Amino acid sequence: MPTSTNASGEKIWKLRTRNETLFRWALWLATIIAFYVSWMKISDQTTWFFVYDAPRIAADIGGRAWPPRWSYIDQLGGAIWDTINMATLGTIFALFMAVPVAFLAARNTTPSKTFIRPVALLVIVSTRSINSLIWALLLVSIIGPGVLAGIVAIAIRSIGFCAKLLYEAIEEIDSTQVEAITATGASRWQTMAYGIVPQIMPAFAGIAVFRWDINFRESTVLGLVGAGGIGLQLQGSLNTLAWPQVSLILIVILVAVIIGEWVSARVRGAII
Repeated sequence: MPTSTNASGEKIWKLRTRNETLFRWALWLATIIAFYVSWMKISDQTTWFFVYDAPRIAADIGGRAWPPRWSYIDQLGGAIWDTINMATLGTIFALFMAVPVAFLAARNTTPSKTFIRPVALLVIVSTRSINSLIWALLLVSIIGPGVLAGIVAIAIRSIGFCAKLLYEAIEEIDSTQVEAITATGASRWQTMAYGIVPQIMPAFAGIAVFRWDINFRESTVLGLVGAGGIGLQLQGSLNTLAWPQVSLILIVILVAVIIGEWVSARVRGAII
């Protein structure tokens, strides 16, 4: 710890040296300057009249949206079912693709740390770096609007998430069990089936349920870009300014997400 000496010759303990203190003040000054410059850019590009008028507009839309149009609920059953299917099928397809990618990315199971593992890590990073809404927007342009585009978007987005958590679980397994099975003369596939897979199954189940929960929430908005589901009904209601229908759809989405969260928590609790 740095010290200094006063006029009477006594040592004074200091938390930081003079250079460390100056460096910290320089960081604070740089942060303040960056915040000021960013705020000025945002302020120049903002129409403040609309910001000041936002409370009145929000109150006006809220008044038009209430009460919800309850008679419209019979047209939402198929849409919410499509949303559940998108989340479920997208998660299943993602898991089928994420498992081999995870084994190729894990240091203790990859056939080649020099060539194959970097490719597997690239797949994980690339699929995680783009939001599912952007994937859906691209896929709607490629394969057309509908639930299929939403399923594929959910699946692609989920590959990296599932594979990353799974390969980390593979790298954290108990190696003594693997060594014991290998010592019996088991092949590589037998070692993987009886020494690695049983150890990662709880993690795999937890990852699957957790990702389904996330996908269910994401799939509610994919319809905004034409990927089907209840988001498509929301987009249509917004375009026609049918605010009572919008409020009903938002209520249905909220209830569906709460139920999905409850189911996910119960399943995770049963697994763990």
